Amino acid sequence: MFIIVAGAGTNGRLIIELLVSHKHDVVVIDIDREVCESVYAKTGATTVHGSATDIQILREAGAEKADVVVTLLRYDADNIACALLSRSLKVPKIISRLNNPVYTQAYKLAGVNSLVRVADLLLNQIVMEIEQPKARKILSFGRGKATLYAVKIPPKSMSIGKTIRELTHERNFPSDVVFTGIYHEESDEFMIPRGNHIVNEEDLIFVVSTEHHIKKATDILTE
Repeated sequence: MFIIVAGAGTNGRLIIELLVSHKHDVVVIDIDREVCESVYAKTGATTVHGSATDIQILREAGAEKADVVVTLLRYDADNIACALLSRSLKVPKIISRLNNPVYTQAYKLAGVNSLVRVADLLLNQIVMEIEQPKARKILSFGRGKATLYAVKIPPKSMSIGKTIRELTHERNFPSDVVFTGIYHEESDEFMIPRGNHIVNEEDLIFVVSTEHHIKKATDILTE
């Protein structure tokens, strides 16, 4: 994916490193020239020196072709301004760090798709929002070694009509991913899945997985 990261502070740099390691095409915008040079030297990511609240800088960074813009600026007002400008340039997905909850509605009005609160900022949460929005993180445990995810089964998915047993025996399905629950929205019914349970359209499937395996499992469940 082509991803623009606005703001290369402490958390921003870690996220940039993680995105680059995942082989994404990353462009970084920061107002500090020395920060830009440092990020480029350490990660190889393209950097643009300037303010991410300037539409010309966003254009220079390639926002009109970007798949995602991540705003990690110090002030909510700047994040919101960057989000508004990104939306005006037709960026399909915008993820922002929320510093003060009082701005939550303003972010939504600015067209932000996903908000990550600074109080519980997790690098993998941002990467998950970028790479696999079909899987929603519910709860981490074991000091982050495993996570409970919720996956919505979309219409026409190849998994519809298959049993849990059939899905887990798919050649590429990760053996470390465990089904823990199925919620049938239409009947408002929740069940603990067994091997013979059948997956239906619009089911909400709960699985326990590591961050490393969830994308492959989600692809099988939703494609």
